[in-house]
Amino acid sequence: MQRMKLDNEILSAALEGLQAQRANLDRQIAEVRGMMSGKATAASSSDDDQRSEATTSGRKKRRKLSAASRKAMAAGQKKRWAAYRAAQSKKGKAAKAE
Repeated sequence: MQRMKLDNEILSAALEGLQAQRANLDRQIAEVRGMMSGKATAASSSDDDQRSEATTSGRKKRRKLSAASRKAMAAGQKKRWAAYRAAQSKKGKAAKAE
């Protein structure tokens, strides 16, 4: 009898956990369906702080960079890579010299 009671307790706890997971999944499914139809659900409306930066498609708004900014960033990255490659070639030459 004791084993049967223990099994029932375990099964009862497992059932409660699964029902909680199901409720969470149902909420998430409703939220995704709401996003697909363009409607906000009650659960997602509480996340307005996080969504203020997001568009209706769920992506964050991208900052627009000017052509000059992109050019400066590219030049800086090329300079960093050149310095890295120069350091690597010095290491290679030093190892071969020994």
